[in-house]
Amino acid sequence: RTLRYVPESSQDKIIADEDVYETLLKTFKALFINDFSRQADILALLPEVKRQYLELLTVEQKRSGVNSCSHQAQHVFCPEEVLFNTLGFTVSRDRSSLVSAGTGVFVTKGFVPKGTVVSMYPGTVYRKHEPIFFQSLGNPFIFRCIDGVLIDGNDKGLSRSVYRSCSRRDQLGPFQMSDESWLTATLQNPLAVGQYVNNCSHEKAANVCYQEFDVPGHFPVELKQYLPNIVYSHDIESHLRCVVLVTLRDIKQGEELFSNYYTVVS
Repeated sequence: RTLRYVPESSQDKIIADEDVYETLLKTFKALFINDFSRQADILALLPEVKRQYLELLTVEQKRSGVNSCSHQAQHVFCPEEVLFNTLGFTVSRDRSSLVSAGTGVFVTKGFVPKGTVVSMYPGTVYRKHEPIFFQSLGNPFIFRCIDGVLIDGNDKGLSRSVYRSCSRRDQLGPFQMSDESWLTATLQNPLAVGQYVNNCSHEKAANVCYQEFDVPGHFPVELKQYLPNIVYSHDIESHLRCVVLVTLRDIKQGEELFSNYYTVVS
């Protein structure tokens, strides 16, 4: 892993924030519609939102040739299939092609054009001076943002417990403010594998780059259940920091993702 140096934050944007937002919105909406039958508690509190999604679902059923009037009868895809149908590719964890690198992330199906959000870096978000000492011991999954914000992407041990605790603390009735499934083998958001992307080497050049993204306040509340990040301090009123991985070139099926601009916490 190499230390990154970015003179100005504006130079760290491979694509516009609006493009990141639209990709996440498009993907999360598709996941929500695919899981529509299990969203009843949320939709009961959001009648206008429910109407909009019912319209989208009707359009989707017509496009796929489903003539049933019952939305309960919709075909449910696995999240990876939803990602492929929405963005044209799937990514998943597997043994890295690098010797002794452990787990890596691969494009397992489809094609990813240059300048595409290909995954997200999940974890608990810590502001400067927030306590992370014990979580950081022997932890290779801590990402340092340009402004010193830290994201702990470890899915085991104390890090796992802290994330789960914060996630359940922030839940409002049926509304989940974050996704816990990245802590398991069954991902609800198939993009949430970015912490396993290995750093580039002399043999393997980088084909993705990290890009920071602050989730805007107007992000749809019903879609926050797919955000794989949560803030450590509940009382801080600021936008949720996310980090996405953006492709630096076209990436074909079967290729492993390799990153650059990674800051090591030492």
